Amino acid sequence: MVIKNVIIGYGGHGFVVLDSLKSNGIIVSAYCEKEIKVKNPFGLTYLGEENSPAIIAELQLYNTYLGIGSNVVRNKIYNYFTQHNINMPSVIHRQSIVSTSAIIENGSVIMPGVVINAFVKIGKAVICNSAAVIEHECEIGDFAHIAPGAVLAGGVRVGANSFIGANSVIKEGVNIGENVIVGAGSVVIHDIPNQKKIVGNPTRFI
Repeated sequence: MVIKNVIIGYGGHGFVVLDSLKSNGIIVSAYCEKEIKVKNPFGLTYLGEENSPAIIAELQLYNTYLGIGSNVVRNKIYNYFTQHNINMPSVIHRQSIVSTSAIIENGSVIMPGVVINAFVKIGKAVICNSAAVIEHECEIGDFAHIAPGAVLAGGVRVGANSFIGANSVIKEGVNIGENVIVGAGSVVIHDIPNQKKIVGNPTRFI
């Protein structure tokens, strides 16, 4: 078997990334994890743990895709791989709608049904999850996660490592700081400082 594409992380989020790759005719044949997975629905070959020296040297030969949902873990792996010159392309599902003026950096994943409108900027290793809507001129910081069904109105800024929960709505022009968690279904109409957790409609800090 010839290996050209490898996924890092072979759980639920990795399965969706693999589906997105498959929609573009990209076949992944191997995965990296801490240990062999009992559940192997895509029939992938186990390479080993991604941070071992032997695996790092091997991954330099392939396209490597990030199938990791955790912002913290994804951040660490992305930076480690960057230091070792490992190629991490972005993934854009064919059933998403992405403006030609949008900028999407390496390692990011755009899931099915996502809408990304004009002049959006998406940083490194960002997750834009199923059916999220990211309106014109939004900026999403590195390693952020926009969960399924979230809506970001025009000109919203989301800081690095932040998480926007499922079906949340962020009002136009709002700035979300770094390392912020917005709970599912929240409606955010004011700026949120770094390191905060908010929930509800109207939102409250927790």
